[in-house]
Amino acid sequence: MRRVICALTVLALASPAFAADLDLDILRGSQPVGPATFTRWSGFYVGGQFGYTNGNAPFSTATPPGIGNALRETTLENEFNVSQWPTLGTANQTVPSFGGFVGYNTQWQDVVIGIEANVSRAAFSLQAPSTPIGPLFLGADSLGLTHTVTISSSGSLASNDFGTLRARAGYVFGNFMPYGFAGLALTEATVSVASNVHDIQCNSATPPACGSFFYSNAYNANAQIMYGLAVGGGVDWALTPNIFLRAEFEWDAFNAPPGLVYTLATGRVGAGFKF
Repeated sequence: MRRVICALTVLALASPAFAADLDLDILRGSQPVGPATFTRWSGFYVGGQFGYTNGNAPFSTATPPGIGNALRETTLENEFNVSQWPTLGTANQTVPSFGGFVGYNTQWQDVVIGIEANVSRAAFSLQAPSTPIGPLFLGADSLGLTHTVTISSSGSLASNDFGTLRARAGYVFGNFMPYGFAGLALTEATVSVASNVHDIQCNSATPPACGSFFYSNAYNANAQIMYGLAVGGGVDWALTPNIFLRAEFEWDAFNAPPGLVYTLATGRVGAGFKF
């Protein structure tokens, strides 16, 4: 009996310390882990930007439609395929560009999805390198007529402004948000392409009887709206909860009549404000 009483006494004296240790262990183990926090990118934002844009226009694809139309239903085109002869080269120019952007982001922890409108001004004046062909003797056609052909062409493109409406997707790494985008592109351009063909035809008589034939075609479009696609990517860097810096690359492609593919490649930096 004494042993039981002694044991109970020891337990009673030890229980406060034991309970305290137990409470501390329980409290230590039950402390909740806070949710992960991410830089806030959600909401509306606006900003400005500056960079350089390279404009590229391969005019070799712009002359065949015009020359082919001028020579339609002729033996010269049907048998010698003159419209495919390359008389113009690729025009290329790099100029400064500047503009602004406005957009809206939604955010799910570290994933950011948004939409953005982006406008830039870049003054291009592209002149196609020209390489006239001829006089080139082609020999006789199926009718027995010989052809000596000369072709000359010219091409130019001028534009000032371009813009994009893009969907963006980004991922948050600390204060940085790398992103990619794709969307629609829009520009206004003045395009001019002209070609002239001179064909001297001679029969097989002795001496041969010859005649000169001139064919010409011109395409002119003033301030024409062109639609295209835009893709690219970049990174936004939050300096404060409301101010961020940006660096990005954008590539735009436009189908410009007659048969011209006009592309813009832009590298830029910018700064924005989040509301």
